[in-house]
Amino acid sequence: MSLVPRDPFDAFMPLREAVNRLFEESFIGPRMEFLAGRAFPVDIYETEDRKQYVVEAALPGLKLEDVQVTAKDDALTIQVMKKQEEKVEKGSYVRRERYMGEMSRTLVLPVTIDPEKVQAVYEHGVLTLHIPKTEAAKPKQIPIRVKEVTGAR
Repeated sequence: MSLVPRDPFDAFMPLREAVNRLFEESFIGPRMEFLAGRAFPVDIYETEDRKQYVVEAALPGLKLEDVQVTAKDDALTIQVMKKQEEKVEKGSYVRRERYMGEMSRTLVLPVTIDPEKVQAVYEHGVLTLHIPKTEAAKPKQIPIRVKEVTGAR
């Protein structure tokens, strides 16, 4: 018989998760995890000079070969495949909460993306994508002409 410290609140975890889900769905809307799998958080912002968008995705604990980024039209897809480790170094898992498997996010931007110009950097568990705006997306000043009146006396 082994003595393993036991969390007295383990029995309440399913109830706690159900209450959390109910609370989130009341204010945020239903989660679509069953359709899209798990998701990871992203931040998207436009630079001060308004020349590009920057996407930051939190992907801690992943290797570069586990991440794939594709761009087409106005959509950017980040796909992650985290492989499950077979064993821990010594012993076996007592609790496992980190998600293993495939995660994917497709982000639609308000401009068309030129895939050749997207730059991606992965550092300290954060994937940063720099997406320059295309020339067509930049505002253009339209000159206004004065219409000359003909036949006026």
